[in-house]
Order: sequence, then C-alpha cells, then structure tokens
Amino acid sequence: MDVLPTVHVVVFDGLSDWEIGHALSQLNAPMFGPPRYVVRTVAASREPIVTAGGLRIVPDLSVDELRPADSALLILPGGGGWDSGGNSAAVRLASDFLAAGLPVAAICGATVGLARAGLLDTRRHTSNARAYLAATGYAGASLYQDEPVVQDQHLITASAMAHLEFARCILAQLQVYPPPLLEAWYGLFATQDPAYFDAAMAALAAGA
Repeated sequence: MDVLPTVHVVVFDGLSDWEIGHALSQLNAPMFGPPRYVVRTVAASREPIVTAGGLRIVPDLSVDELRPADSALLILPGGGGWDSGGNSAAVRLASDFLAAGLPVAAICGATVGLARAGLLDTRRHTSNARAYLAATGYAGASLYQDEPVVQDQHLITASAMAHLEFARCILAQLQVYPPPLLEAWYGLFATQDPAYFDAAMAALAAGA
C-alpha cells in the first residue's frame, strides 16, 4: 500500500504524452524537495496501451477498481479517441470524482468528453478553442474562457498548448510547492532563464 497519497492518470491508446509530462514528473519526483504524491495509471482495463509517443504502459488498475475516495486528483490527458466519443469509462469516473468534491484535471481532447457529458455546463472552463467545444452542442458555451487554463468547482481545464500552465495549476491545487517555489519552477521552464533556478534555491534556503 502506498504511504503517500495517490494521483491517478487515465491512460488509453494514443494519449498525448507531452501534455502531462511536466505535471507527472513534479508529482512523482519533484525537482525541489521530496515526493509528496505517487502517480498511478488507470484505464478501461488492465490491458497494455500505447501512447502517441510510442510508449507501452501496463495500467496499474482499471476504472472499475478505482474509488474516488482513494485518490487525491484525477488527470485526463488529451489524445486520440476523445473526438470520436471514446473513453466513456474515464468520463464516468471523472463525473464520480466531481460529484464527490474531488479534483479533476482535463487537457485538450479530454475537455470534449467532459462537454458531451454535461460536466462543463455549470463550470467555467477552457479548451483548445471555443469552436472546438461548440461542435459538441454542449450547453456550457457561455462559460467558456479564452485562457490557457481555468479552474472552477474542483475542475481544471486547459488547452493542448498550455501543458506547462496545466502542470502549474495541478501543483498549486495539490500544494506540491509553496507559491514562491512554484513560481520559480514555472518561470524556469517558461523562460529558460537560470535566474529562476537561483530564485528557487533562495526560496528553499528561506524555508519555502
């Protein structure tokens, strides 16, 4: 049994690896400080899947085996399948998480799955583009925000191009880093300016 709380990430054939890389690395093996979470994969079944980048993943558990109460947060990556109405089991799981008041983070095509299920009808949200979600015919178009990432009512949504901002929002939600350290981490990867690494070291020295 894991001692640390668990973050679960949904995996499926064709998932967009790069959209969750920053978030998963800082959750499972933080750049600044010891791990506070472990990451586990969940899929429609325990059969292996292959990501868009060609990685073969054997899921840790199936959707039917995961109870929201056993998780700190559910991550839904984008990728193949969402646009054609796939990953329905993952959408049901996300609905259960939100109903239980537990956070869900969805990026890129995953927002389409949530839109079709009505989960964006009463929450502020974003996606790859306004028209992208409008094509689903969902009822939440008035709540769409032209922002890289939006958080509302336990739900984080993000554009495919905002994987770094997506990670920052997840790390803030789970308090992986205190604010000064989180902003230094984000600045380092957003700008490649080594001054942000120095700022992170200073924050650590100050007890952040």
